[in-house]
Amino acid sequence: MKVPKQIRSYCPKCNKHTIHEVSLAKKGKESSLSRGRRKYEEVKKGYGGSPRTPKKPVYKTGKRVVLLLKCKECNKSHHRTFPFRVKRRLEIVS
Repeated sequence: MKVPKQIRSYCPKCNKHTIHEVSLAKKGKESSLSRGRRKYEEVKKGYGGSPRTPKKPVYKTGKRVVLLLKCKECNKSHHRTFPFRVKRRLEIVS
């Protein structure tokens, strides 16, 4: 799927439509102090098998892409999520 490098989109900070730079949003670093991570580490400790039962894999048809839009006027960023799954890798074209 192809997306232009710049698009005209609504900026919540400026409260109007402005030119935005488009890039792909990346996953942030997971905190080692989150409750789920602490629980997982606790269960993994000591003897025993896998901490969780293996689940039957669910195959998705593609990936939901999140765009990171950066306003050219105020330099603030916000996300835009696609309402559908993309079949091919996202390309940012000029």
